[in-house]
Amino acid sequence: MTTSTTPAGPAHATPATAALPVPGATAVAGDPGARRRGRPGLRRTRPDEADRGALSPADWRRPVVRRSMRLSHGVLLALLVLCGLGPLVLLAKFAVTPTQDILRTPLAVFPNGVAWDNLSAAWNDVQVSRYFLNTVVLAAGAWASQILVATTGGYLLSVLRPRYAKVVQAAVLATLFVPAVVLLVPLYLVILDPPLLGRSLMNSYWAVWLPAGASAFNVLLVQRFFDSLPREVFEAARVDGAGPFRLFRSIVLPMSRPILGVVSVFAVIASWKDFLWPLLVLRDPDIQPLSVRLPSLQATTDLGVLMAALAISTLIPVLLFLVFQRLFLRGAGLGGAVKG
Repeated sequence: MTTSTTPAGPAHATPATAALPVPGATAVAGDPGARRRGRPGLRRTRPDEADRGALSPADWRRPVVRRSMRLSHGVLLALLVLCGLGPLVLLAKFAVTPTQDILRTPLAVFPNGVAWDNLSAAWNDVQVSRYFLNTVVLAAGAWASQILVATTGGYLLSVLRPRYAKVVQAAVLATLFVPAVVLLVPLYLVILDPPLLGRSLMNSYWAVWLPAGASAFNVLLVQRFFDSLPREVFEAARVDGAGPFRLFRSIVLPMSRPILGVVSVFAVIASWKDFLWPLLVLRDPDIQPLSVRLPSLQATTDLGVLMAALAISTLIPVLLFLVFQRLFLRGAGLGGAVKG
């Protein structure tokens, strides 16, 4: 006669019993075996814990709390709009306001009509058109220089990764701790007498374009983005016979549009508003940008016309951000390609 015994204890629980969920418990994040192990990998949570913020749903159901929070949100939104759009709206108003109205009643809404002639006088008489073109050329060259250095530097440190990559990365990172003012005199002496060219770069756009490319922040920003790109794509391209240049041109750059948009916005806006360095190296008034030329014309220009010139000079940065805001917001998180 044979007898059978059934082992007892939690160590011999059947699969059906071990897979039963524990009421009111959720798996710990990052533990794929928590569900298989049962109780040790689970913790009890409140039903509203996942979607609870500063105020719980019960607090939001209270009329006093709901009204006070909505009021505070409305006041905060109004303050943000006033601080963000207020100066731009006021500048746009002053651009088409007579000078006497700006001085006497600056906040009045066109008490003596609209002076549209300020715009034409700023464009033609003050020659904003020439300085505007100078600024566009200056910003375009600085943008190209920064994009070239940032993408190639980030590609070297992130994708190619030579043996000396960590040393170069440490050197690039160390330059961020050097104040820009400290570099003005050495950089000015280099532009005044370049060691290899044999001729001065003063009164030349190259004096602005070349130093603009040496941006350690952009190099590290692009490198951080390249680090998030999937390495399997690079390995597959190398297996197919793609070299470093083909990999950079056909794989890395098309996948890096968000961060290129971010660097582009930073580069153009920084070049558009730069004042000190163009003032030092561009002494010829015919090639100076708006940021340098308009302050020098302040003493001899009508106030209304000057406001119109300033309003024209702000159009490009505002339009640039509006056009590239989607790429800017996508690239702000430094997210790379996602494997599906």
